[in-house]
Amino acid sequence: MVNRKELEPESSPQAAFGARLRSSREARGWKQDDLAVHMGISSGHISGVETARKMPSLRFAKAADVAFGLAGTADTFERRWREMLQGSLLEGFPEYVGYESRAVEIRLFEVGLIPGPLQTREYAAAIEDGFVQRGTITPEQADERVSFLIERQAALARPMPPMVIVVMDESCVRRPIGEPAVMAGQLAHLIEFAALPNTVLQIAPFGMGARRPFNRLVNLLTLSDRAVVSYVESQTHGHLERDITSVVPLMRAYHQLQAESLSQAASVDMINQARKGTP
Repeated sequence: MVNRKELEPESSPQAAFGARLRSSREARGWKQDDLAVHMGISSGHISGVETARKMPSLRFAKAADVAFGLAGTADTFERRWREMLQGSLLEGFPEYVGYESRAVEIRLFEVGLIPGPLQTREYAAAIEDGFVQRGTITPEQADERVSFLIERQAALARPMPPMVIVVMDESCVRRPIGEPAVMAGQLAHLIEFAALPNTVLQIAPFGMGARRPFNRLVNLLTLSDRAVVSYVESQTHGHLERDITSVVPLMRAYHQLQAESLSQAASVDMINQARKGTP
């Protein structure tokens, strides 16, 4: 037991994950090299996860579940990993994503950034890299958040896809994110999105001024039973609301927003102008 680091599972979710990995391994009488063979991951990486020096990835968690025969059970390493990821997201958002994956109609509004379901991987990675540079999250967390977004997008690509209605403030297409090629690819993706049969894309122009009813992210979901769920986000908080008396005013304001915004054709023209660098 030379150089064995004592673990403190209560110190963080990451430490708890590592402690469970070690205890599961030792219960089988495996050394880290043995587990490395079962998981197809280096023993050094396993050591880093066990001692909370490295952040586990989704691939790592799934490999651990296979190695320990936990896949498909109620308490998997993948579940623990998702709980860790959710801890780095705003309150209410993981639950919102669960509703979003089942919604029949999705209405989105955003200021400053392209809404998540419309982001390219490169654009999303550039956003998360900004958080890393500011020291808000680790590079590993950034990678996992991008992967979470891609999974979120994949859940919307189902046989009967939802109707997705998006209104973006003009700042979303004017604000450069990442390298020029990243932004160019993102704007091209928006035009492709607007051409889909189950989508509507509109831009709320700067000229709308005070008539724009929202100043922050607002998402509205219509579920199969016609219930409506709202999710509103600020810089530091997210709030999921299912009470119809609170949701109806947001839905009314969203309809007013659509009426004041540019048509889809005019919105696509503005995006094309932004691609060419013209005002």
